[in-house]
Amino acid sequence: MAFAFSPPLQSGQVLSLARVFDAPPELVFRLWSDPKLAQQWWRPDGYTTPFFEMDFRVGGAYRYAIRKDGQDGWAHGIYQEISAPSRLVFSFQWDSGDAAHDALTLVTVTFQAQAGKTLLTFRQEPFASVERRDGHAIGWGQVLDRLALHITSGETE
Repeated sequence: MAFAFSPPLQSGQVLSLARVFDAPPELVFRLWSDPKLAQQWWRPDGYTTPFFEMDFRVGGAYRYAIRKDGQDGWAHGIYQEISAPSRLVFSFQWDSGDAAHDALTLVTVTFQAQAGKTLLTFRQEPFASVERRDGHAIGWGQVLDRLALHITSGETE
């Protein structure tokens, strides 16, 4: 599914995050592209990831579950663009059954080399409200923090 947004997005509809990771882009990209590795870090604080499935190719799908207090939250998407090791574009959608919560968004992640490290930029859009965007900012911020801890722990195999 290709994405086109019209009219142009307003700033409140876009989530932008950036982090520098102490690893080269090839490694950080691999952590996003291998389902066994992604399952180890792709979750916000307080959650586990009991299920993570991915068909890592353009047009391929991913689906995963995060669990907290016995409750599962499911999400899925389709890979739109894969340019190893510099860029990923994929759709993202929750599977809660609540249409407002499950709005389809597009995620773009870039990996830029910076003196042996990686500047990762994360963009997700569009959001129907600033509140929904900010909720995702908290979750994805924790996911990226967990990725940083995963890299520094050396658990990258």
